[in-house]
Amino acid sequence: MNTVVRDSTANTAVRKSSATAITGKVLVTLVLLVLSTVIFWIPFYFVIINSFKSGAAAADMTMAWPTAFHIIDNYAAVLSASEHMLIRAFYNSTLLTVLSLAGLIFVSSLAGFVLQRRERTRGAATLNFFILAGLMIPPAVVPTIWVLNSLNLFKTLAGLTLVEIALHFPFCAILYKAFTASVPRDIDESAFMDGCGGFKLFTHIIFPLLKPVTSTIIIITSVNIFNDFVNPLYFLPGAENATVQLTLYNFMSMYLTNWNLLFADVVLISLPPLVMFLFFNKRIIAGMTAGAVKG
Repeated sequence: MNTVVRDSTANTAVRKSSATAITGKVLVTLVLLVLSTVIFWIPFYFVIINSFKSGAAAADMTMAWPTAFHIIDNYAAVLSASEHMLIRAFYNSTLLTVLSLAGLIFVSSLAGFVLQRRERTRGAATLNFFILAGLMIPPAVVPTIWVLNSLNLFKTLAGLTLVEIALHFPFCAILYKAFTASVPRDIDESAFMDGCGGFKLFTHIIFPLLKPVTSTIIIITSVNIFNDFVNPLYFLPGAENATVQLTLYNFMSMYLTNWNLLFADVVLISLPPLVMFLFFNKRIIAGMTAGAVKG
């Protein structure tokens, strides 16, 4: 009888602790949802609703529902402004993102593989230090412009592509290095015994195994490069070279800012990264978690 009572008491305590844990998780989830709504979705709603208003109504900076909608007029004006600069900017930003990602994945994956496989050799600690320093030391604008100008790459898409690759290389190399640790070294030895060279080993065997972290890098880095404002402003000046973020200047001036058109421009340039993130957020988390655990 006493044994039955003790078992019943233990089961009750377990159920109470489980209920308490579930309640705590629900509260944490609710708090996170409220914070995400306040930080992200309310400002986005503010931008969207003001992009539907007239210039005078949008200048009031309120979240009130518009009395009259000017959706077609506003968005058509944004797309046709400055001889369709936004359309040209989408092309420039897309091309910049694709070229930067291609070079970045090639360079950082090779570097991550070599660093991981040779982490016990002399000089590996020094290389790791320089890569980590790339994450901590901010880029110098004037010396970079001088280097690009010396190479005849200043104000060119190729020059800006090299800058983007250099800036994102440390983060991507660290991710690749961590994930490469999950690939057994026995694969390397077997490939060498079969007469496979180092570069062929990487391109045909190792790199296909890095698909999860490659997907993560593509999604995260493409959003960062596509939304980059500072680097195109400094290293790729000129109206013909404008990227999507620089088109915001079309509707801003010292004396008059067309807030309705500015907000419409923000909505248009925010849609591609937002859609990409909503569709591929699970792949981002999976790639980051796999690299962290297995590395």
